[in-house]
Amino acid sequence: MTESVRPTPEPPEGPLYGPQTRLAMRNFAISALRFPPAFIRALGLVKACAARANGELGVLPPDLAEALETAAMAVAEGRYDDQFPLDVLQTGSGTSTNMNANEVIAELAARRLGRPVHPNDEVNRGQSSNDVIPTAIHVAAALELERLLAALGALGHAIRERAREFEGVVKTGRTHLMDAVPITLGQELSGWAAQIDADIARLGDTRVRLLQLAQGGTAVGTGLNAHPELAARFAAALAGRTGLAFRPAPDAFAAIGAQDTAVELSGQLRVTAVTLLKIATDLRWMNSGPSAGLAELRLPELQAGSSIMPGKVNPVIPEAAGMACVQVIGLDAAVALAAQDNRFQLATMLPLIAFDLLQQLALLAGAARALETQAIARFEVDGGALAERARRNAMLATALTPRIGYELAGRIARTALAEGRAVIDVAREQSGLAPAELEALLDPARMARPHPLR
Repeated sequence: MTESVRPTPEPPEGPLYGPQTRLAMRNFAISALRFPPAFIRALGLVKACAARANGELGVLPPDLAEALETAAMAVAEGRYDDQFPLDVLQTGSGTSTNMNANEVIAELAARRLGRPVHPNDEVNRGQSSNDVIPTAIHVAAALELERLLAALGALGHAIRERAREFEGVVKTGRTHLMDAVPITLGQELSGWAAQIDADIARLGDTRVRLLQLAQGGTAVGTGLNAHPELAARFAAALAGRTGLAFRPAPDAFAAIGAQDTAVELSGQLRVTAVTLLKIATDLRWMNSGPSAGLAELRLPELQAGSSIMPGKVNPVIPEAAGMACVQVIGLDAAVALAAQDNRFQLATMLPLIAFDLLQQLALLAGAARALETQAIARFEVDGGALAERARRNAMLATALTPRIGYELAGRIARTALAEGRAVIDVAREQSGLAPAELEALLDPARMARPHPLR
């Protein structure tokens, strides 16, 4: 089927949807939650590719298939988002929103063809809400996952760039929020980058299953009322539209009867949220001060931090990103609870799963972009101040342990802390080691890289 070049007529005053949507509007007035544009886009793509496949298979006449595909693509392009007014909290299969799409597309196609188009018999041909909505969840999540992976990749790259910049900056390590042996700032940041890399890999593993689609299984997985080649033709059309390797699920009964892949993806998004929350929290601690905190780095001054304390500046980006991560972690619990409601041949909290999963993806992409552009790329460091603190760190005594034993090294550390002296000065008095050896053992830079070849 060739792409139509004729424009879809703009709607006149009044809605494009019909009686089933109006009935659902009356029945489901529970919340102010509406499906995000990403889901409506996916639903439009599903309908467009189903129309194309049915046209190729001779199930629909060419002119009707073309009109339906064109109308559905207009929905996918976001031109009719205002025609999807239904509450997310509706029938658990998402039937009302599937019918909403059917009615809108039927009306648009009817205007093109100059005759009525039936929402069920023609727009919904070879389909059921039970395979359309799970498919739309996967499609929407897969497209949004690409955006998240790009944001995470950019964040990881920015962190690695700063890690290389600060690979020689020695600072005090911390465990339990307490002083520990030295580390370089570059090493610290490299840990963050490795976490991001692992998150990207985990999400990539899940994407393999996210690209498997329920479409073609119709009501319960048997494919009743669908052409036997519909699933394969549909997936090929969708892959061509999106550039993603969509394919039919290996078992339509599992794809319709459960939402295990959504749970898996949500769980991996929770892991990613924990990663970003760790980075955001570390940034806040390292930025604390500037006079009475750690003051290891300076985040950019983006806005006034207080309505009463002039000159106060707060770590607003790590705080905002942290809230996004906490929300993602909470939404993961909601996705898991919603997905367990899968009795016999259908999962029946599909709209909530779609809404929460897409929120998670959008929140993490936004948090990653904010951290990259307004925190990681722009913080400043006083390497000299960090090095001086590292030299006065009592935990340097750890390096003496192999030579003088744990007990004597501990006494030296406690004395240095109690008297406010440098470890090396106390060690000269108590260790019995030669000054040159002490200088070598207690060099913070050497301690941060005890194995240069690693």
